[in-house]
Amino acid sequence: MSHYRKSLLTAAAVAAMAFGASTVGSPEAQAQSRDILIGGGSVTGVYYQVALQTCQIINKHAGDKYNCVGRPALGSVFNVNAVNRGLLDFGVAQSDRNWQAANGKADWDGKPVGKLRSVFSAHPEAVLLVTRTDTGIKSVGDLKGKTVNIGNPGSGQRGNSMDLLPLYGIDPDKDIKAEGLQQGEASPALVDKKVDAFIYTVGMPSAAIEEPANSTDIDILDINSDAIKKFISDKPYYVLAKYPAGIIKGVDEFETYAVKATVVTSADVDDQTVYDYTKTVFENLDELKGTHAAFRILDPADMLKGLSAPLHPGAIKYYKERGWM
Repeated sequence: MSHYRKSLLTAAAVAAMAFGASTVGSPEAQAQSRDILIGGGSVTGVYYQVALQTCQIINKHAGDKYNCVGRPALGSVFNVNAVNRGLLDFGVAQSDRNWQAANGKADWDGKPVGKLRSVFSAHPEAVLLVTRTDTGIKSVGDLKGKTVNIGNPGSGQRGNSMDLLPLYGIDPDKDIKAEGLQQGEASPALVDKKVDAFIYTVGMPSAAIEEPANSTDIDILDINSDAIKKFISDKPYYVLAKYPAGIIKGVDEFETYAVKATVVTSADVDDQTVYDYTKTVFENLDELKGTHAAFRILDPADMLKGLSAPLHPGAIKYYKERGWM
C-alpha cells in the first residue's frame, strides 16, 4: 500500500468515525482483514451516504474479511480518477461521468479510462436549480447577472452545470458570477445571500436542499424545456423526472432531468473483493434502503441499469448466480 493511500485511509477512518461510521470485530481480526476504501461526495450529499452506508453493511456482515471505510470526496471526476490510480477501491460517480470516462469524453477527452468498471447503480439524481424566492429568478435564463454556484471542479455537479447553462444561452464565464463551492458550503451560502442560486445534482430528498429550506423560502425551478429534451434524447444515461409538491418544505411540483449514481471500481481490484462487496450489499438491500430516504426506491432490476462502463467480473459472477444475467 502506498504512503499516499495509507494517508487517505487514515484520514478516511477519522472522517468516518466523526460521522458515525463503525467497525466490527477484534483488533486482531481487523488487522488480518482487507482494507476497502470507497469515495463518496460532500458530507451533505447522498454520495457520501452510499459510501458510508454500504461500508457499514460490509463491516457488519463481512467484517471478518474486510475493513471498509466510506469517506467524503470531491465527487464523480475525482472518484473515477482516484479509482483508476488505485487510491480508491470503489467510488460513486454519476452515470454520465461514468460513460464519459469509459468513452474518453469531456474531462477524459481522448483518454478513455480503460480500467474503469461498473458495479451497480444506486438512486436516481435530479439536476436541480435552487434559488431563494426573493431573488426574482423564475427560470434558468434569469440567472444572467447573478451569483451562481456551479459546483467544485472535479464534480459531476460542475459538469452538469456546464452542460445546462449554454442550453439556455448562458456563458458561465461571462454571464454569471460563477462560484465553485462544495455543496456543504453552497447551501448555507444561499441562506446567507452570498449566492443567488446553485445547481446541484443529488438524490432526493437531500439534506443539502432541506437545510436551506428550513432557514429561508426557496424555489426549485423547472428544467424541462425543448432544449433539454433534445439534449438528453440521444444520451441513455439521462432520464426526465417529475417530483411532487412538498418533497422539500415549501417547494411546488417541479420537473427536471436526472442521472443515476453508479458505484464504480477498477479492473485491477480483485474479483473476490468485488463479488463479496456486491453480494453483501444486495443480500442486505432492505437494510440499506432503511438508512436514507433516497434509497427507499432501490430495486435490484433498476440497479443493473444505467451502467455505462463495462461490468466488473466480480459483479457479473454474483448477478449470474442470481439469474439476473
